[in-house]
Amino acid sequence: MSAESASAIQRSQVDLVDFVDWSGVECLNQNSSHSLPNALKQGYREDDGLNLESDADEQLLIYIPFTQVVKLYSVVVQGPEEEGPKTVKLFSNKEHMGFSNVNDFPPSDTAILSLDNLKGKPVGLKYVKFQNVRSLTIFIEDNQSGSDITKVQKIALFGTTVETTDMKGLKKIEDH
Repeated sequence: MSAESASAIQRSQVDLVDFVDWSGVECLNQNSSHSLPNALKQGYREDDGLNLESDADEQLLIYIPFTQVVKLYSVVVQGPEEEGPKTVKLFSNKEHMGFSNVNDFPPSDTAILSLDNLKGKPVGLKYVKFQNVRSLTIFIEDNQSGSDITKVQKIALFGTTVETTDMKGLKKIEDH
């Protein structure tokens, strides 16, 4: 996926933050005083003074389960120019991933974030790979400058819930 090929967020798509199952959200290698809710939760992620920071090295592994099945179209990952994420790998419906096995699975999609992406330009995803998403794992592999700390100011996921598919638009197949 080319991060530059992202299109604007379509009207039928919504910010999926309301469908996140917060009881199951996890982030590995986060700094305890700069944790995931700072970048993911509404209200917190709009505050420029708050961010998610990595702890021991530049990598972050984020697990986001949903309360219902969603279709994911695009993602926004904002961060500062230097410490902002660079290589972001997305995995659909892969549970119990850790740093020891994250490279054992092919990602559903990979994004190399540009400075425009870090400022809020959405990254369009390979739509066919994100049709029936029950959970999303985000692996931030490195950052723009190669420093030891990665900072994420905002993560926003855009798509639709499967239940909101317009069934009236589908045509019935007649038996012959």
